[in-house]
Amino acid sequence: MSPFGRLLLLVCLVLPLYAVEKVRNRGYRKDAEFDKCTGNDADNPNCTRISEEALSTNSNTMYGSCMQGPAGNPGREGNPGMNGIPGTPGIPGRDGMRGEKGECVSEVFEEPWKPNYKQCAWNSLNYGIDLGKIADCTFTKLRSDSALRVLFSGSLRLKCKAACCQRWYFTFNGAECTGPLPVESIIYLDQGNPELNSTINIHRTSSVEGLCEGMKAGLVDVAVWVGTCADYPRGDASTGWNSVSRIVIEELPKSF
Repeated sequence: MSPFGRLLLLVCLVLPLYAVEKVRNRGYRKDAEFDKCTGNDADNPNCTRISEEALSTNSNTMYGSCMQGPAGNPGREGNPGMNGIPGTPGIPGRDGMRGEKGECVSEVFEEPWKPNYKQCAWNSLNYGIDLGKIADCTFTKLRSDSALRVLFSGSLRLKCKAACCQRWYFTFNGAECTGPLPVESIIYLDQGNPELNSTINIHRTSSVEGLCEGMKAGLVDVAVWVGTCADYPRGDASTGWNSVSRIVIEELPKSF
């Protein structure tokens, strides 16, 4: 190789290295303007401050070789995060206002009503008295707040030559009902003709029925009696002729 060729090869190798070193020294070189106000020289009258605008210009000059590229596309939305830790319980609320005083209601549970009844019957009683007790029937009353329904059914007869009246009625333990009134039935007759000595003689089935209240629980002697009507003469009475006579007693709940 000729001496000229060798020199040209050397220049080609050294020149790029020199250019790189020059650029590197330029990046690290301190500008004289930056050293004017440092340390304790800030109060020196010969100190010249560099404005922010000059600093920005120098920075652009120093690093101006790198330009900002165009903005990239927006990224995709991220996946939903996991549920967070449950929060701590809140502070208990304040006590509410005191309510009004309630009423005390006592409930009364009564046993269901059970039927309670009795029947006493006689065949051909044929009782011909005009005054006194005809028949009786004993009954067990279970409750004091109940009523007794009584019924006498049988043949009743009355005859006389002049006007007369007979009364059939119930008694309870020997006394007539007072709650509210007696249980009774009457027969009045005024069809005779004394001149012909004729009388009417009719036997018919009749009944004496009613309710009586106000009796205590326990044994009750229920009886049927025959007697006179007030202010009228008595006649010839007959009870239970040639037929069945009966007393029916039933305990009923009292309605309020």
